[in-house]
Amino acid sequence: MSDTPKRVLAIIGRPNVGKSAIFNRLVSRRIAIVHHESGVTRDRLVREVTWGNERLEVVDTGGICNVDGEAAANAIEQGIREQSDAALEDAAAVLFVVDVEAGITPMDEVVAEILRDRGCYTVMAVNKCDHHSRDIGSAEFEKFGFPVFPVSALHDRGFRDVMPDILAHLPQVENVSVEDPLKVAIVGRPNVGKSSFINRLLKHDRVIVSTIPGTTRDSIDIPFQVGKGDQARHYLLMDTAGMRRTGKIDNPVERFSKFRAENSVGRANVVVLVMDAETGPTTQDKKIAALIQKYRKGAVVIVNKWDLSESTQRQYGPAVAKEMPFMGHCPLVFLSAKTGYNIRHSIEAIDLVASQVRADIQTSLLNQAVVDACERVHPQSVQGKRLKIFYCTQIGREPIRIRMFVNNPKLVRSNYREYLVRSLREKFGFEGAPLSLEFRARPRKV
Repeated sequence: MSDTPKRVLAIIGRPNVGKSAIFNRLVSRRIAIVHHESGVTRDRLVREVTWGNERLEVVDTGGICNVDGEAAANAIEQGIREQSDAALEDAAAVLFVVDVEAGITPMDEVVAEILRDRGCYTVMAVNKCDHHSRDIGSAEFEKFGFPVFPVSALHDRGFRDVMPDILAHLPQVENVSVEDPLKVAIVGRPNVGKSSFINRLLKHDRVIVSTIPGTTRDSIDIPFQVGKGDQARHYLLMDTAGMRRTGKIDNPVERFSKFRAENSVGRANVVVLVMDAETGPTTQDKKIAALIQKYRKGAVVIVNKWDLSESTQRQYGPAVAKEMPFMGHCPLVFLSAKTGYNIRHSIEAIDLVASQVRADIQTSLLNQAVVDACERVHPQSVQGKRLKIFYCTQIGREPIRIRMFVNNPKLVRSNYREYLVRSLREKFGFEGAPLSLEFRARPRKV
């Protein structure tokens, strides 16, 4: 575990008090992304949230222990302790959620004891105070000795009071983006609006825009900043030449431009693929997307010129998923650089992917997710032998790399590998982030 302090808020409490509802309420202030894949549930545990000019990570422990019945009280207590320990590992503050309707319960006492033992700064969010008349019910929770705030996730009440208190107790960490800005490569075919998109972000004409394809000949690095003060995020936008298919590159300048564009992809933390709403996705769009996959970069797909489209997002999204299924894990943003529609949304999508390619998943949660996946769908038998996964751990970021120790790597079939990738994405998100699984034979004991 790193000794570097982190701006992490853990949401903790017994089941069914509204932890996930509060998590969703806080996250909704930050981002809402449309994905290529329909019907995919992303049971997120961690999100980066912006509150005013402050940034922090919020950890949701909801959905880990859903046990019903009084006979399972010990299992509930154990589940609460396990999920609390996992969430508290990096937390600088805790939002302890309780239910004003239920009042104080024995399980609340268990959670409070865990939090006192850990010594992490804790505030109590007394949820379901949907009206001022219910606020008085929060007074009984003061017996725990934590600051108490009546809130309502349903009606968005109380968070303007509780969040400043929490933010005041988070560590002030060094803003690494000042010295090491997030590198974002903007790529796409000629004349899809890459330079117009950058100019809209910058709010002035920093790069030349023309309807003539090939106006941008070289990759241009442009500093960009979002927010103010110590929490401002710094970027380096890389405007690249439009990538035409190889057969149409007819001069040395264009060949050099293509080389510089590919170099920008290699340097980037996040790559933004810009497509034209009227013509995309084309064969060349798919080739550029394949290049992003080749370099294993985090990616956002932008459909520009949406103001000219006669389609709807519900129609266009599945069409993109059908043409580029290998980009289905990437956020899909419909925008218009001309009108400014959804421009802010695109920055939020870039930030989301940046956080995902650098995500650290706790080993215990990762192993539990793999166990659950294997229990849902057992590995197929290969010549009378079946794959067994003993243990897994994350070994890298940018891209996310997970090593799995198994009985025999030769028993791993491509369809089961893909199933495990899908399962991990459903559990942890990894939106826009490439995910690599490496299988190793478990070392034999000497």
